Amino acid sequence: MKKTILVFGLLILALLVLFQLSKFSVVSGDMNIESTIAIVAVIFFFVGVYIHKKSLPKEQLESNEIDTSKIQQLDITNREYEVLKFISEGLSNKEIGEKLFVSESTIKTHVSNLLVKLNAKRRTEAVKIAKQLQII
Repeated sequence: MKKTILVFGLLILALLVLFQLSKFSVVSGDMNIESTIAIVAVIFFFVGVYIHKKSLPKEQLESNEIDTSKIQQLDITNREYEVLKFISEGLSNKEIGEKLFVSESTIKTHVSNLLVKLNAKRRTEAVKIAKQLQII
């Protein structure tokens, strides 16, 4: 935070110095107004590019690789894993059942097994734990 404030403070100071120098150059007759405006525009362009680069989000350091060994350790079956992925997409039991061509009660059983295996009380908590374990 301090670094950002310092950088922006220095940028403002540099712009003020630039304006004063350009004002002096124009008043003294060393430079015409068009070239002064062009120089200021170029400097504002580069300042804008710099600020834009600083405001871009940092690259995500976490890897998005699935930890298959963790899935095996938790003894999650392939079908339960499919259900977990659909839960993470926000689908209801009925919607998951329709996608997998099974009954809603079968999905409820899979969800119940997942909650036990992930030590979660709710579906949202199961998704959160699964993301922390990098299995979805």
